[in-house]
Amino acid sequence: MTTTQNRPATALPRVITVAPDEFAATHWGREPLLSRAADIGGPDGFTDLLSSAAVDELLSRRGLRTPFLRVAQQGKVLPGGRYTGGGGVGAEISDQVLDEQVMRLYAEGATLVLQGLHRLWPPLIEFAGRLGTELNRPLQINAYLTPPSSQGFSTHYDTHDVFVLQVEGTKHWCIHPPVLPDPLEKQAWGGRADEVAATAQGEPALDVVLSPGDALYLPRGWLHSARAQGGRSLHLTVGIRGLTRYALVEELLTLAMADPRLRASLPYGFDPTDPEAVDGELTETVDALRSWLTTVEPAQIADRLRRRSWPAARPAPISPLAQLDFADALAPAGMVTARPGLRWRLDRENDGQVTLHSPQRTLTFPDFCEPALRLVLDGESHRVGDLPLEDDADRLVLVRRLLTEGVLVPA
Repeated sequence: MTTTQNRPATALPRVITVAPDEFAATHWGREPLLSRAADIGGPDGFTDLLSSAAVDELLSRRGLRTPFLRVAQQGKVLPGGRYTGGGGVGAEISDQVLDEQVMRLYAEGATLVLQGLHRLWPPLIEFAGRLGTELNRPLQINAYLTPPSSQGFSTHYDTHDVFVLQVEGTKHWCIHPPVLPDPLEKQAWGGRADEVAATAQGEPALDVVLSPGDALYLPRGWLHSARAQGGRSLHLTVGIRGLTRYALVEELLTLAMADPRLRASLPYGFDPTDPEAVDGELTETVDALRSWLTTVEPAQIADRLRRRSWPAARPAPISPLAQLDFADALAPAGMVTARPGLRWRLDRENDGQVTLHSPQRTLTFPDFCEPALRLVLDGESHRVGDLPLEDDADRLVLVRRLLTEGVLVPA
């Protein structure tokens, strides 16, 4: 069995000043990291990813709809009806962004939050693919455009790690330690608003102004608030979806449904308010669970975690028409490579076949295709005629199928 994904890892040095090993050991999930522009590429470090001109393009000419835009004012998210409406003749959609309404709200001090840019804006699609592969985690990228001397959100924490990338303007950040270390997604800051507010009154762990090209890493749970300085501020937030030990527990409990002892009903007349009655059943349940846990195979959990995490991260985009044209005209001299960012797993079966698993589908091939599959999926560029199969006819059949299934792309 082989499990992998394909894309060169080159994005992390753009956002951290320390070596990846040091980042993993000292900062990942533990401590914030401030990286100054001078050490990671200079003050224009992120303008290739987004700019004010790009924001104007998205807001006015791309038919943007909710929820790809949120608008926040005085710490509250405004209803979408305040800045969306119909798209006009031929685009009868009721929630398209109205650029003149957005302009008015921004001029009145509202912060604009462009969401899901890793699915919308080509430079960020590419950047998210590279960084996500390097971290081996799904990413989301939002942009925050804040008017001069304004604050979009009050002190809060996120339930995922983030990189903050300052693109234009300056922003003053106050960072405080967590009130709840490593919060899960279901443990949002609103349930601890009083603790958050009280902690925010204390001495910050980090009090810093981000300038263009600066980057800030924040583990989940760290409290933060930010205010634009004299001019408008544009920054990107890269959200990193974590995988926790609690996820292992959730998958274990799902598998535990297979044990009849754990599916058994509690006794007739059981009183759930009686501590003594609960104690007896709890003891038996824990004993049954402990016994069942010794039977669990790591491969079972790995398979469930794969099905949980793979769909959260999409591979690199493909051009459907160009892809089909390339497949139709394919010749032995054609060059192909694995689709960048594609997660895949290759299993040898007992019936003389190999199975290729990917997030979108499962494909089965004769086992003599295994060497060719492993070669063509290794992330390098390959000439079709060089694949280890019997003849060019077999090579073309295999590669055409992988192209039309979105597994390979032209090199």
